[in-house]
Amino acid sequence: MNVKTFTRLFLFKIRTNLNRICICLNRHFRTFPRDVSSNNRVIHMKDGVNMSTGKQKRPSKLLLNACTLAMGAASATAYAADKPNILVIFGDDVGYWNLSTYNQGMLAYTTPNIDSIATEGAKFTNFYAQQSSTAGRSAFITGQMPKRTGLSKVGMPGAPEGISEKDPTIATMLKQLGYATGQFGKNHLGDRDEHLPTNHGFDEFFGNLYHLNAEEEPENVDYPKDPEFRKKFGPRGVIHSYADGKIEDTRSLTRKRMETVDGEFLDAAESFIEKQVKADKPFFTWFNTTRMHNFTHVPEEYQGKTGAGFYADGVKQHDDQIGQLLKKIKDLGVDDNTIIIYTTDNGPMINLWPDAGMTPFRSEKNTGWEGGFRVPALIKWPGKIKPGTTLDGIVSLEDFFPTLVAAAGNDKVKDELLKGKKVDGKTYKVHLDGYNQLPYFTGKAEESARKEFVYWSDDGDLMALRYNQWKFHFMVQENETGLDIWRKPLTKLRVPFIYDLSIDPFERGDTGIGYGRWMYERSYLMGPASAKVAEIMESFKEFPPRMKAGSFVPE
Repeated sequence: MNVKTFTRLFLFKIRTNLNRICICLNRHFRTFPRDVSSNNRVIHMKDGVNMSTGKQKRPSKLLLNACTLAMGAASATAYAADKPNILVIFGDDVGYWNLSTYNQGMLAYTTPNIDSIATEGAKFTNFYAQQSSTAGRSAFITGQMPKRTGLSKVGMPGAPEGISEKDPTIATMLKQLGYATGQFGKNHLGDRDEHLPTNHGFDEFFGNLYHLNAEEEPENVDYPKDPEFRKKFGPRGVIHSYADGKIEDTRSLTRKRMETVDGEFLDAAESFIEKQVKADKPFFTWFNTTRMHNFTHVPEEYQGKTGAGFYADGVKQHDDQIGQLLKKIKDLGVDDNTIIIYTTDNGPMINLWPDAGMTPFRSEKNTGWEGGFRVPALIKWPGKIKPGTTLDGIVSLEDFFPTLVAAAGNDKVKDELLKGKKVDGKTYKVHLDGYNQLPYFTGKAEESARKEFVYWSDDGDLMALRYNQWKFHFMVQENETGLDIWRKPLTKLRVPFIYDLSIDPFERGDTGIGYGRWMYERSYLMGPASAKVAEIMESFKEFPPRMKAGSFVPE
């Protein structure tokens, strides 16, 4: 018998016995003679009626309140035990090949703690994030494609773009279902107060607001000394905020603080989780590390640990911290009732190698190739997901919204939000692009609910489409290396590149002399691909982009 089943049975017995006690105490007032007068005259009671006066005797309010409170407490505890806790861990810019569960010994270091999630649960082989940080994080927390939210461009200090109050988050929906919600670590969904997670469904937030290298720019020798420049264009410090409106700036994220800041976020996350466990309240915790984004600053105690360089040492530190968090969940006794997910926001930024992740897929972050979007992802849920499972179906970050809300008890959230759903006095009407994958994750469905995936650029352009094993590139980067990936415009194609990812997952077929004929013989696929794109774009008529994508240049 697992812990969850035992807890339910235990709480059921408590409630049953409390109910019996209350019944017995009530009978005490109806069947036993009581001395209620100053002259010790005995008043005989039968079935709650005073035999002398004919008046009915009621049990004391104190007794009834005590019984009600006791049974209510048992009900609340049972409520918490019935709903799974949810812990979602995001690394930053982590490559598909950086986890040893994927690279199978091909790198000079291992990630045993992160790998344990796959060993005790499942790993995905066709999992899609987005092309960059803001896009990936928004896709996860809103369940919508970045094109729809407008959050496709990397968020810069002082930029006006940020998560909209009109878009509910996973935290918004889980909070309604009785969850405590906490976010710790990197956010990157806007740096104004209205964009903070505590204004979007989270009870508590402690973290930074940008890509890591933006945080250290004020330490450059040529950074403007004018305080007004820093105030308008510089990064805010590490923020600690609460749903009641309290906001504290805990000072800047300097290069030195970067060495250990994930430890600060980890301590806060553990404290939050422990508090909810003690309160018998289900929790949703989103833990976002700054590792492994550039630039990597490793503390002295980790320098040289792997013998494979500073980046590998940073991965070692990252894995140890994830191990500490996983141990905390087990030590608190809630591992059997906790969904744990590990993934990342986008593919690695290889053009900064050796301070970069690694992937076997073509190209990297901010491109439409698989290397920019396909990332590692692991999930465990004891008793629900079979240990050692490999899930080969197409799954994306957007899918976690309806899936996790379904796991918490509401499998209709997608339809409800499509029609308009009122939450805490506010009506949300949005088009969730994610699919409920709970049947697939738990083995009740053989195939993923998702057949397609759309690759949006950071400018909000449709670069590519995947449908089943087929991938179609409509726009490509002419130069796939260095900062030209970010600088040069995409080229719109008159005829798409076509790849069969089931036999060419690394998109290298076009380099072969036989590719031209192979593609020519599959021209019949272009019509269905265009029809699928038209179908997807049709949904934007009722649910258009929330805002225009940001830009790095004046428009």
